[in-house]
Amino acid sequence: MEDFGFVQMQDMQKRLQEKYKDKWESVSPENGKNKLLWLMIELGEVADVIKKRGHDAIMTDAQTREHFTEELADVLMYFNDIMLCYNISIEELKKIYVEKQQKNLTRW
Repeated sequence: MEDFGFVQMQDMQKRLQEKYKDKWESVSPENGKNKLLWLMIELGEVADVIKKRGHDAIMTDAQTREHFTEELADVLMYFNDIMLCYNISIEELKKIYVEKQQKNLTRW
């Protein structure tokens, strides 16, 4: 299976932002807060699926699983928009992520 990661997601988000640049607010530091608020709304929708349908349905019901995964995709889209707003490169994210992971491995 081909790897699907932030490089592909950010390329896709850039194309989406370019296509709707006249209809959507730009990905800029000034709009980062709005993108974060939308991300939080999408996280709420993820939680709502869990609350209303339950973890069993996510694991066994194809329609519920697709809806749950679609909401997670929305979260990742806004996450990538936030990275674009603040010009956070994939390399920068990786460096900090790895450092944070190492820190977490030595906490307890």
